This record gives sequence, C-alpha cells and structure tokens, in this order.
Amino acid sequence: MQWEQVLAPRMGRMKASEIRELLKLLDQPDIISFAGGIPDPALFPVPAFQAALAATLAPGKADTALQYSVSEGYLPLRQWLADHMTGLGIPCAADNILITSGSQQALDYLGKLMIGPKDTVLVNWPTYMGALGAFNAYEPEYDRLDPRENRGAAEYAAKAEEKGGSVKFAYLSVDFANPTGETIARADRERVLQLADELEIAIVEDAAYQALRFDGDAVPPILALEIARKGDIEACRTVYCGSFSKTLAPGLRVGWVCAASTVISRLVLMKQAADLHSSTLNQMAIADVAAAVFETHVAGLRDVYKSRRDHMLKALEREMPAGVNWTRPEGGMFVWITLPEHMDGAELLARSLQTERVAFVPGRAFFADGSGGNTIRLSFSRADPAAIDEGIRRLGALIARELA
Repeated sequence: MQWEQVLAPRMGRMKASEIRELLKLLDQPDIISFAGGIPDPALFPVPAFQAALAATLAPGKADTALQYSVSEGYLPLRQWLADHMTGLGIPCAADNILITSGSQQALDYLGKLMIGPKDTVLVNWPTYMGALGAFNAYEPEYDRLDPRENRGAAEYAAKAEEKGGSVKFAYLSVDFANPTGETIARADRERVLQLADELEIAIVEDAAYQALRFDGDAVPPILALEIARKGDIEACRTVYCGSFSKTLAPGLRVGWVCAASTVISRLVLMKQAADLHSSTLNQMAIADVAAAVFETHVAGLRDVYKSRRDHMLKALEREMPAGVNWTRPEGGMFVWITLPEHMDGAELLARSLQTERVAFVPGRAFFADGSGGNTIRLSFSRADPAAIDEGIRRLGALIARELA
C-alpha cells in the first residue's frame, strides 16, 4: 500500500514534536535534562488522588464514573471551574465551560473551528510549538504578533488578504509563556484586545501556567479585561484555555475552555464527533482533588519551582560566557536562552548530548517561520539544585568552547 497516495495534503505540515522525542532521554540515567517542560512527579498530590479515586469508585458513584457522560463535561467540575474563573475576574457559569482532554485538545478544536486554508493566525515570535502543531493541520498562514510594534489592523488584514485568506484569531500564551517564560504586560494585553476589535477576530488565550506566579503582581487575564470593558462574557471574543496538567496531574489529561456559550456550543459539537467526552473517571477525580487541595497544593508548587528558578538564574550568571542572554521569568517553568547569532541550537544540542550529556530544546521549532536557530529553551521544573549546578556548568563550558 502506497499510503502517500491517499494522505491529505495537510499531513505535509504535521511534524514530530521535538519535545516528545527529547522526553525519551529522561529514561537515560546519565542525562541531565532541562528539556521537557513537565511537572516534577515527586510533587504530585498522590494521597489526594488515591482518596478521590477510591471515593469515585465506591458504590453509588462508580456507575457514573465508568459510564458514558455528557460532552460538555462533569457538571460538578464545571461548576468548580466557573467559581475558579470568577475568582480570576471572569464571572461565568458552568455553561461557559467545556472540559477537554488537556488544553492541547482545546487548541486543536479551536483551529478546526476557525481556520480555513490560507487564513492567517497571529502568533508571537516565538510561540508554543504545540499550538503550531495543532493549527498546522488546518493549513493556516502565520503573521507575527507583537503588541509593542506599531502595526495597525489594516496592515494585518492586507497581508492576510495577499496570502489568500483573512485573519481569524490571535493566539497568545500570556503568563510565563512556553517557551520564553515571559509575561505579556497589561498594556500590551489591552492593545491586543483593541486590535482584535478592529479586525473583528477572536483571541485564544493560553493560560496553562497562570497559577504558577512566583514574583510580582498578577496581571488580569485578557478575558477578564474584556469582560471589564463589555460587561458580560457573552459579549466577549476571547477564548480562555486552562489546564490541570501543570498544577495537579498531566497524565489525567483534563483541561478546559471558558468562553461565550455560543463558542462552547460549537466546540461541544466537535467534542461529540471526536471522542464523545473526556474520561468521566478522571474528571470526577480532578473535581474532588481540586475542591480539597488546589490552593494549598499550588502554593507548595510555587515555592519549589521558585527555588529552582532562582538556582538556575544564579547558575547562568556564574557559568555562561559573555554574549549569551536569557530571560528572567516571574513564574512558570522556562528560561529562554539567546546565543550569539552564528550559533545553532540544534547543533549545540547534538554536541551537548554527545559530550556533556545535557539535554535542552532547540528554539527553532517555536518559530512559525523556522527562524530563531540561535535560541534554546531550558526547563527548571524537574531539576534539583545539584543537577542544575552541574548541568549549567557543563553547558556553559560547552558554549564557551564553541565561542572560542
């Protein structure tokens, strides 16, 4: 069978995730990995989940946990999330919430919902590679979104028209972004809102790391700023994507979308066609654990990850040669490194794995146009202080040798 003859053209745009491939290195004990932006499993709230799963499978609840369910998601979880979102300045109801199999599924559904071939999506340069992977299947074009640049709506619209489509939405990872660790300032969020109003497009707000703030004052979500302007979530163009993967348990694959009920109803149709509903058992367990320990557990995560971030920043200051720059995130899991222009992150990774046994993610895959070859992403979420010290020492020495 010559499968290439029957594959859709969109398959040519779908690439293997460099991060998924690098995660295989975690099984090699001599590798110091700063690659996967994943939680430390030692910090999972295991006792809370053991109790929640036991209760969920007890008589009286097991029939619900093991049965088909509604596509919108488990109602008590959606009600908890509505209260949680209201606490973030986003007053809403359970009808404004859809449970998805991780926020990655939400990005796929939103791409399917809005992108036609040659339509334009506005993204940061760099941006989350998983979003690019989700959107690529629907054959979009990309344009660079930088709220600090003086580009008007007419310029974005004209460029999209030249490419054969129209601008459909702006995608932003707003707090401690993957990959840069940077946070979009309130004024810039306001400018994105203004641009979206002028273009009459949607905003997809990826808030996967929103709860992991270590320093500084919280910035209101874009959806909260829009509700403050317009008075009601039903009048808003922003779609908020959240996840329990970075706070409670990534393996259960529970995320959510919060948006106007008009958007939710259309996403529900996609959910019905794709997988009917997310795992009821997992949703019920997450609902119980979130109600019991979410705030205290996340506070503990922030303490641990803040310490590791601080340790990595000090190690970078100590070990990196002149000409190397990096971000100083206020939260999240990532530090973004910019190397001298002539260096290539992918080539550096190959040499690092061979000689230093240190893993990280090359930056090019985070750029929609394949640029950014002289960048790399480091994650501090799984590395203890000793591993950070040794890994950054080895990496700094390698970079120094390459520069020499």
